[in-house]
Amino acid sequence: MVELDFSKSADGLIPAVAQDWQTGEVLMVAYINREAWEKTLETGIATYWTRSRKRLWVKGESSGMFQKIKEILVDCDLDTVVFKVEQIGGSACHEGYPSCFFRRVEKDGSLTIIEERVFDPTVVYKK
Repeated sequence: MVELDFSKSADGLIPAVAQDWQTGEVLMVAYINREAWEKTLETGIATYWTRSRKRLWVKGESSGMFQKIKEILVDCDLDTVVFKVEQIGGSACHEGYPSCFFRRVEKDGSLTIIEERVFDPTVVYKK
């Protein structure tokens, strides 16, 4: 099995880019540690390390919007991965958008929303 290099950061985390396996759209960027990596390989569902909650996080555990792994790419230094995923439920973003990159920076520095919301986060997360 490929051995990723988790030693390059003090916290043992490496970036994981989630990308739509059909369109190539970047859905989100998160981090994985060795345990998240092993769980992802074992289950075929994207599992990350949440820095804010300091625990494993199976993408979709709260929303039902799981990321089914279709392919994994590893960079030349073995310290970044790309998860090509099937985004179940149509949304990778906790704000209800298909991608976490749903805003474009305009020339004047303002932000423009460029995607339609898939779900209302106040309903899904009951906040």
